[in-house]
Amino acid sequence: MAYTATHRFCRIAPRKARLVIDMIRGMDVANAMSTLDFSPRRGAAFVKVVLKSAIASAEERDADIGTLFVASTKVDEGPTIKRFQPKDRGRSHPIMKRTSHIEVTVAERKA
Repeated sequence: MAYTATHRFCRIAPRKARLVIDMIRGMDVANAMSTLDFSPRRGAAFVKVVLKSAIASAEERDADIGTLFVASTKVDEGPTIKRFQPKDRGRSHPIMKRTSHIEVTVAERKA
């Protein structure tokens, strides 16, 4: 059985979050957590929270935590927050603050 957790409207660009998500796909849960602990990327903190939530979901439904692995992960683009930075001579430059929808699914390995 699969257990899914999501973090919607996460304030990180999808491209940056995908770099972290790709590292942990297919790993055992314990291995993935330690990888995220030691990753220098900012997105690792967001992904770690979602992974913990998926593990808690599995634990709530009496799954064997020792056999869990990261079955699938995905990052979709959320809405973009548009801001403007004032520049010289009355001009303004747009700033696009991108958001992400992070989804992590864990499942039990078949024995």
